[in-house]
Amino acid sequence: MVRVARLSIAPVKSTALHHPDEVRLESYGAVGNRRFYIAEPDGRLFDGTDFGPLVTIRADYDATRDRLSLRFPGGAVVGGDVRAVGAPVRTDMYGRGVTGRVVEGPWAGALTNHAGRPLVLVRSDEAGAAIGEYAVSISGTASAAELAERSGRPEALDSRRFRMLVEVEGTAPHEEDSWIGHTARIGEALVQVEMPVARCVITTQDPSTGLKDLDTLKAIAAYRGLRDGKSIDFGVYGSVVEPGLIRVGDPVEVDPAAG
Repeated sequence: MVRVARLSIAPVKSTALHHPDEVRLESYGAVGNRRFYIAEPDGRLFDGTDFGPLVTIRADYDATRDRLSLRFPGGAVVGGDVRAVGAPVRTDMYGRGVTGRVVEGPWAGALTNHAGRPLVLVRSDEAGAAIGEYAVSISGTASAAELAERSGRPEALDSRRFRMLVEVEGTAPHEEDSWIGHTARIGEALVQVEMPVARCVITTQDPSTGLKDLDTLKAIAAYRGLRDGKSIDFGVYGSVVEPGLIRVGDPVEVDPAAG
């Protein structure tokens, strides 16, 4: 039986992943996921493709109290209320325009010191705006195991590097590709599986340090080829048809009829 093996979210885009036992899936994605993002003062997105070690920051967000804390390598912590917002910004989020406001407080100074360039913390105006065009990403543990074997460095293949919302077990390698065009019942939620995920340089980075440690793109392309002559695919994207709660261990049931 196919089941949910792991869930992954990050309150601040590109920071360390959390692995909750359950998430609430809404039309825009998992509640609490990427509620904030990091940008340059002019609003330009700053993420793991710019500076991999953003992943060494642990962000914890208490939505009830609207408080955020950032724990940096070495143990330094900044935290506080995130209701105070300042200047509006508009960010190009991979071709989508996202609006938000700079969060006032200690965030800019701490992020700037960590990355060595001026940065600000932004709260998007709409929940889920920083998640992406598609609300859900899915991959199989068997797909990661296949890539590990083919890469020649299985000890280095930590599937967290793919930053997928839902990882599933009980599938054949890359079986999730066959779900495109179908609906999948994942726990209480119903997801329409839409398209492959084209991967980027972030997957080459160690998910604990953010430093490049494995050429996943070369390894994937070597045995899977390129889609349309350019895209290196691993995992699938989906949109939410019916919101609901997803828990680790929940069954995943794919409708054999195209959605």
